[in-house]
Amino acid sequence: MAFINVMVVDDSAFMRRAITTMLENESDIKVIATARSGEEAVQKARQVNPDVITMDVEMPGIGGLEAVRQIVADHRIPIIMCSSLTREGAETTFRALEFGAVDFIAKPDAAYVNITDVARDLVAKVHAVSRRGAQPAQPLVHRPLPEAERPRIVGPPVVRVPSTSHYECVAIGTSTGGPVALSHVIPHLPANFPLPILIVQHMPMGFTRPLADRLNSQSKIAVHEALNGMILEPGTALIVPSGKQIALRRTGAETEVRLVDDDGSSLHVPSVDVMTAQVAHVYGRGALGVILTGMGNDGVRGLKALKERGGYVLGQNEATCVVYGMPRAAAKEGLVDREAPLDDIAEILCDLVGVAKS
Repeated sequence: MAFINVMVVDDSAFMRRAITTMLENESDIKVIATARSGEEAVQKARQVNPDVITMDVEMPGIGGLEAVRQIVADHRIPIIMCSSLTREGAETTFRALEFGAVDFIAKPDAAYVNITDVARDLVAKVHAVSRRGAQPAQPLVHRPLPEAERPRIVGPPVVRVPSTSHYECVAIGTSTGGPVALSHVIPHLPANFPLPILIVQHMPMGFTRPLADRLNSQSKIAVHEALNGMILEPGTALIVPSGKQIALRRTGAETEVRLVDDDGSSLHVPSVDVMTAQVAHVYGRGALGVILTGMGNDGVRGLKALKERGGYVLGQNEATCVVYGMPRAAAKEGLVDREAPLDDIAEILCDLVGVAKS
């Protein structure tokens, strides 16, 4: 049997043992090395060349962030970050993803019901990233907007250009590799983008708000974590919070967001299937779906409903995905109208709705 060889990096001996146990309960995963610091991780990565690395975010010395930068630059080994549920932990995790880490999990705590959930999540991600072939995608580091181009906090209202197309709402679904993928789409939309945008990004509870705030600081459109009772507005993107599903209620020209508990039928909460099905139901042929990098097949059922009602689906192509799972599943079912490289997605969206790209 061919093993997936993993190196576990954490400054806590308890966490190193816990993660090793989670992984080695799988017959095809073997932990071949551990490290207690970023410096040791960089050195051992050269020595043992693992298939996958799990990396603590916060460690003494150079820390997880710099270790990721060096390892990805030298060896391009897939790295999964292990993040604490703090604002600082989330910010460092997003930076690590931009440096080339492929995914992350939250360390065992209130984010999960029990240790079994952590293990299941970690094992699935190790399997997913190791099966890409060998190497993670090139680091996709966001380049901040020049100061003069950033949204002004105080100033005249943005003039909304009515859409010259029949589209009314954009629904974006993503998972593994999604935070970086979103940073290559949302910040490149113009301030006068004429449609509301809904986003489902699979991630642990506590991370969707920092992600929304991060994208908001980089973008010309507004980006928020969705709240109950919000009205969908042109030029505003809402990220569905972890632990909730989204329901939409349209009254006249307004569409209201309702956040609801899952009924137990969804593997992911929030679910791309649920979100895209809601958008399809409310907007019909006015629905514009986008499926980005991610493992699994979440989105297929919802996009099928969207296509049946006359909507359009844009998919990220394999070459630019960290994991070509969700887009592949949608394309295999014949649901994707057009596949494109990640850096072309924003321009295509602008073309579809009739505005100039930012």
